[in-house]
Amino acid sequence: MLDRLTTALAWLAAALFTLAGAMLTYEVVARYFFTAPTIWAAELSQLCLIWGALIAMAWALRARRHIVVDAVAALLPPAVRRWTDGFAMLFVAAFSAALVWKGWPIFWDSFERGRTTGSMLDLPSWVAELAVPLGFLLLGIQAVVEMLRILRHGADAPLHAQGEERGYGE
Repeated sequence: MLDRLTTALAWLAAALFTLAGAMLTYEVVARYFFTAPTIWAAELSQLCLIWGALIAMAWALRARRHIVVDAVAALLPPAVRRWTDGFAMLFVAAFSAALVWKGWPIFWDSFERGRTTGSMLDLPSWVAELAVPLGFLLLGIQAVVEMLRILRHGADAPLHAQGEERGYGE
């Protein structure tokens, strides 16, 4: 179920990135060719990029698309590498938990106070701020799942039910 949710959110993130690109393209055309800038394109595209990046983190971790420096780890025996990879996932989970812990009160404070962005659109601030605890909650859960997969099955464990293989060393 988590794999399906992670994949669905990655597709949603891709749609948000596409939408951001379309909005910014529209803004450029409206501003430079028709001298009619919008009040919404920049802020809404930023919102799409924030949400897209943060909800896609769990998929990127599962698919091993995050930047990895493995010059030393590649030289380790598989049994040792299993433990170092598991520890790395534990660190990601702990870091994610800290960001959820610190991010939630920021979101909640903005939500309760009705804080807004102060821009021409004057959107509620909490809309962007909620992406941080939610995105890192998903990343933390995925990191725990990956840690368990690595410790149980090693570095060559399948990514998910579709059978993709891990991208170690790529």
